[in-house]
Amino acid sequence: MRLSTIQQDRAIGAILGSAAGDALGAPYEFQPSIGPDAPVTMRAGGPWGLGEWTDDTSMALPILWALAEGRSLEEEATLDRIVATWADWARDAKDVGIQTRQVLATARTAADARAATRALHADTGRTAGNGSLMRTGPVALGYLDAPDAVLAVVARRLSDLTHADPEAGDGCVLWSLAIRRAILDGALDLRAGLTQLPAARRELWAGRIDEAEARMPWEFTNNGWVVAAMQAAWSAIVHAEGLEERLAMAVRAGDDTDTVAAIAGSLAGAAEGASAVPGEWRRELHGWAGEATGTAQGLEAWAASAVASGGEQSGSARC
Repeated sequence: MRLSTIQQDRAIGAILGSAAGDALGAPYEFQPSIGPDAPVTMRAGGPWGLGEWTDDTSMALPILWALAEGRSLEEEATLDRIVATWADWARDAKDVGIQTRQVLATARTAADARAATRALHADTGRTAGNGSLMRTGPVALGYLDAPDAVLAVVARRLSDLTHADPEAGDGCVLWSLAIRRAILDGALDLRAGLTQLPAARRELWAGRIDEAEARMPWEFTNNGWVVAAMQAAWSAIVHAEGLEERLAMAVRAGDDTDTVAAIAGSLAGAAEGASAVPGEWRRELHGWAGEATGTAQGLEAWAASAVASGGEQSGSARC
């Protein structure tokens, strides 16, 4: 499909907004929630340099690259390539989620990763972390003209590579469909994706969305859990206006601040566009990007290529 200039800006905003939220939240990670009047600023802190993104953006990049190269996320070979890139990255990364590291420690293919996370789930019953939701931002860019059901299946397949719990997959389905809606018409609608969840879980998730809209981000403790992370991110979006305020609100949740803000940034950025990301943030954004140079300009270029290649994904999805 041919995007308007505004839609193109929104599509790039899904990527740039997520990276900006990631970098904004990184210095505040694992700290208590921040009061509503305390400033939230882009700064260095902990192991992170000024404007440096973390694992949230690093794990999203191989998905974005695959789309930019015209690869279909429905093909096992593409998923194999993504998993192998993640595994190589994880060996030297500054920060990798505990669950994700366990899965990638022995995985070189998508089948390996799925087997590892299923074994972990069988052993612990705990694979509903926020690590797949944090990286789901790029998925919709390859499926802007595909049926809802196709995008839902693809989003869940990407989640299932490291997070066997269906709750993680549900979150990725809802967020990916909301991102696509935001790119296409600027609307923020998290409920539109409920029809793509298993019928038995739709009412549960509808109630969780209601709860997110009734409470503030810092009221959702344990935001390492995908449900609380998504609720905190959605709460930040609905209780603030403008990209900067929404990302700052997400960081105020405390604890896993970079991830909550990255999640919020992917959807808020899809609604408001890359042009809403402040210039001073763009200048500082940087991080891991494989052999390439990771900058805001690089993110924008890869996102534009992913959108340009998206028609191939949408077309193949109908076959």
